[in-house]
Amino acid sequence: MLVRPSSKLVLQPSSKLRNQQSSVEMEAFLTHVCKTRTLLTLILCIWVPMEVMAQTGNATVSSKRPSSLNIGALFTFDSAIGRSVGPAILAAIEEVNSDSSVLEGTKLNIIFHDTNCSGFLGTVEALQLIENDVVAAIGPQSSGIAHVISHVVNELHVPLLSFGATDPSLAALQYPYFVRTTQSDYFQMYAIADMVEYFGWREVIAIFVDDDCGRNGISVLGDALAKKRSKIAYKAAFSPGAPLSDINDLLVGVNLMESRVYIVHVNPDSGLSVFSVAKDLGMMTSGYVWIATDWLPTNLDSLVPPDPDKMNLLQGVVALRHHSPDTDLKKSFASKWSKLKHEGSSGFNSYALYAYDSVWLAARALDVFLNEGGTVSFSSDPKLKDTNRSALHLASLRIFDGGQRYLQTLLKMNFTGVSGQLQFDLEKNLIHPAYDVLNIGGTGFRKIGYWSNSTGLSTTEPETLYGKLSNTSIRTPHLYSVIWPGETIATPRGWVFPNNGKPLRIAVPERVSYKDFVSKDKSPPGVRGYCIDVFEAAINLLPYPVPRTYMLYGGGKRNPQYNDLVSQVALNNFDAAVGDVTITTNRTRMVDFTQPYMESGLVVVVPVKQVKSNPWAFLKPFTIEMWMVTGAFFLFVGVVVWILEHRINQEFRGSPRQQLMTIFWLVCSTSLRPLICLRLSDSYSHKVSFWKEKCPNSLIDGPRCCLGAACLLNHLVM
Repeated sequence: MLVRPSSKLVLQPSSKLRNQQSSVEMEAFLTHVCKTRTLLTLILCIWVPMEVMAQTGNATVSSKRPSSLNIGALFTFDSAIGRSVGPAILAAIEEVNSDSSVLEGTKLNIIFHDTNCSGFLGTVEALQLIENDVVAAIGPQSSGIAHVISHVVNELHVPLLSFGATDPSLAALQYPYFVRTTQSDYFQMYAIADMVEYFGWREVIAIFVDDDCGRNGISVLGDALAKKRSKIAYKAAFSPGAPLSDINDLLVGVNLMESRVYIVHVNPDSGLSVFSVAKDLGMMTSGYVWIATDWLPTNLDSLVPPDPDKMNLLQGVVALRHHSPDTDLKKSFASKWSKLKHEGSSGFNSYALYAYDSVWLAARALDVFLNEGGTVSFSSDPKLKDTNRSALHLASLRIFDGGQRYLQTLLKMNFTGVSGQLQFDLEKNLIHPAYDVLNIGGTGFRKIGYWSNSTGLSTTEPETLYGKLSNTSIRTPHLYSVIWPGETIATPRGWVFPNNGKPLRIAVPERVSYKDFVSKDKSPPGVRGYCIDVFEAAINLLPYPVPRTYMLYGGGKRNPQYNDLVSQVALNNFDAAVGDVTITTNRTRMVDFTQPYMESGLVVVVPVKQVKSNPWAFLKPFTIEMWMVTGAFFLFVGVVVWILEHRINQEFRGSPRQQLMTIFWLVCSTSLRPLICLRLSDSYSHKVSFWKEKCPNSLIDGPRCCLGAACLLNHLVM
């Protein structure tokens, strides 16, 4: 800034006095200018820091690293997860503040709020937490609370680092400030679908708590099973906090159904009640399959030593647990746990590892954020300016101005924590999701394999396979043997005929002919025949009972139309049909056929019994009456020939005995007619002279002897 003096100085060199006055005035002028510039410089030096530290509206800005920053922790203190998470978060805060390489000169403060296993109280506690100008919130562990709080943090730009909300729907673009630092149930459900396919089951029953996490997780399971050509036969849901009587009624109904493969997706604190009721109902015996999600290992890992009574309820159960590599960091954390645990928690679970890493994620991201010139400032939300008269004090909720930039920094972080590598993909999921497959038996459980989204089911640790196989289709899924409920290693079939199910409706054609195949019978089961015997023999080979009812098809006055019978099966009016039903192309388009148990074509069905040989067996093809008619016809031919020939043919003359012998000879020669006539036809030109010599007085020309006449007469008669 330039300041001009108010007086103007004019120099006149012609006068000495004036020159002296000018020198004095010049000195005064220069002194005034120096004082003015000094004052302006002092004002400027004071004004610049004030400008930096000034408050613009209600925003607070700091040009230097803050001496302390607040982050919040939101979870249920008295829960299987909370009892492990609390000490882990405190340990992480202590280590961050003692590590000079992270947030140097800035202390990280943690503010705990208890959600008390309540969606309403959890929401209120979350609002009170954000009033403390936190730059990030660790939690919540409940997916239901996470859905509500995500709308709040979206408005206030406060990242939400959840170590326990596994609901797959929270990954939606609707919740940009929700960052999941654990694995999503999306991958867990696909792991279960791979297990169902591996053991060859086609239907399962899902037992779950009817809340956001339960419903959305089971919905993903249905989609995953559909890709494996399997399905959820029934969804058995119960309300959060349901009494044992409701769970008992639910399992009684489930036990009457066909499927024996149960997927249990509940919360760790009340899930054991499901197995307690199942044990009382006899549903933990041979033939049943129980698969639990990560909630069960979460509960058991918190019990050191394990409770024998609880373990007795879970014999043969297969469960999934979040996989974390056995790194030095994890071993160091485990060695420190005895100093970290507090009353009510004697062991740590996988959620403690994720909570510990969440604190370090927030701290490392804050360090990068501040190093890159980010500032921590909060401003009032203009949308809440009209709520000052409300007793809720919503105006105290302020926007984190650097929240958007801090969120991007969080999503770009990449480091190794106690739970493994912490890095996010484009959908904000942790990379390399993996689970341990556990089989509970005795007083503990054994690891029978692993699952990851890149390697599938395997007995090799996933981290050793990453990068080795780019295509999981070339890998054959494999798990170690499983000891199922009932202490059997044979894989259960996974289904039975339901106790309340309807028997199979077997249609049987009511024939009026060929009743040896199928026919009506007065005695049970109401039908009999060869086809029924074959069907019953096949049923008896099955290792399980098949209730069935035979239903006659047709009026009994004529054979039914088999095309109509096949159509009735296709229309589900019958479950199957047993009978002499021919397999045709059109019929195979409507229904499925078994393999034929009789060859098609012409066959002869004869009784199987010992028959003595008889020299007169050649007579059996014709009846006695037929033979008599045949003999009479031959005699008639001989008499006719004799009448025509005996007057002019010397061979037919003589004594009566001789003439009778000639007639019988003609009868015998007639039986050889086809051969003789054929020979006569073939050698006619060579035999004409012979016939004329033998029969010079025959009635006809050509071959007209007795044999020729017999052949001609036979042709005329036959």
